[in-house]
Amino acid sequence: MMSRRRSRSLNERELRLWRVGRALALTFIAAVLVAGGVFYGLVDLLDFQEIDTTAKLDAKTLFDLVKLSFGVVAGAGALVALVVAYRRQRVDEAGAHREATRLHTERFSQAVDKLGSDSPAVRLGGVHALAGLADDAPDDSLRQTCIDVLCAYLRLPFSPDPGDLPDPFPDGTSPSEERRDAHQDKKDRYRALREVRHTILRLIGEHYRIPKGTHRSWQGCNLDLTGVTIDGEMDFSGATFSNGDVTFAGATFSGGRVLFRGATFSGGSVHFSAATFSGSYVLFDDATFSGGDVHFMATDFSSGHVRFSRATFSDSYVDLFAARFSGSDVHFTGAMFSGGSVRFMTTTFSGGNVHFGRATFSGNSVHFDDARFSGGNVHLNRTTGPAPAGLLEAVGNPVPAEVHLRPDWLPPIQ
Repeated sequence: MMSRRRSRSLNERELRLWRVGRALALTFIAAVLVAGGVFYGLVDLLDFQEIDTTAKLDAKTLFDLVKLSFGVVAGAGALVALVVAYRRQRVDEAGAHREATRLHTERFSQAVDKLGSDSPAVRLGGVHALAGLADDAPDDSLRQTCIDVLCAYLRLPFSPDPGDLPDPFPDGTSPSEERRDAHQDKKDRYRALREVRHTILRLIGEHYRIPKGTHRSWQGCNLDLTGVTIDGEMDFSGATFSNGDVTFAGATFSGGRVLFRGATFSGGSVHFSAATFSGSYVLFDDATFSGGDVHFMATDFSSGHVRFSRATFSDSYVDLFAARFSGSDVHFTGAMFSGGSVRFMTTTFSGGNVHFGRATFSGNSVHFDDARFSGGNVHLNRTTGPAPAGLLEAVGNPVPAEVHLRPDWLPPIQ
């Protein structure tokens, strides 16, 4: 795939390089048109009426004509030299790009070989080599290829933590020294390979914080972490996801902390659909959702803590359709819903605590149509603004004890 992309990029460069004959013809035509325009402009500006056809050709006039002829020939030669220099420059640029791509391909192959090594230390070297290649890539397609390989590594299945060796075994016997050593080797290898995965996640977070257009920035590139297990620290604080597709669909957040504090989602699509948040801290505090689509469809919030405190939802489409809040603490405290659309439609609130304290609803941007409240606690009693669409109908009358509404939202007692 990388070879096809490279060939297409080089072909596009060569297609922009005209043949010499065509370039010379177009250059001469352009020069004649410009010279003619300048001449007639001067004639009009100086208000010449006519040329005296009775004048005789004297030596001075003849000398001026000879100088003019030599000037025309010199100008033509300069045009030819300019076209040839242009072509040589373009050929040199294409050659330099081919050489840079060739060197990149060689380094890429070496880095991928390291990533497939049996040694965790060599794999770690391959990770850093691929990240460096992405930074130095001569074009965006090669940078995306390096990022795709790192994401593919994270999506690979891996052996789970072997845990501690029981001592004694259920039958009362103790493990042999050989078995203890084998188990310790397995545990050490698991920890080493886990460090490789966590290093990739750390590097991704670092590169998405670097402003777009500067060296080492990966902003705008696609990020496919479908089905990835995130069981440790991942820091996307201050990252910007714009004009690219970022996918955490089906990912499992099962431990540690995942930070999106102050992150900006301003374009493209971000998918957390069918992800599972169980036992980790996932923080979107002060995040800004100001464009593009963010999907939490069928996401399972089953334990741990997920916070959208002081997040801003404006002019974006945030979809929590059919999400399940069944045991985690989810905070929208101080969030601002001021535009776009945020859907909690058919969402199930059956456990844990969901807080909307001091959240602001403005306009008709938040929808709770067909949401189900069957357990846990949902706090909406300290919010500001009109009731979200479909909320009161979904809550029903009488209001369940676990749903806390503002007094002015309460339906009349029947």
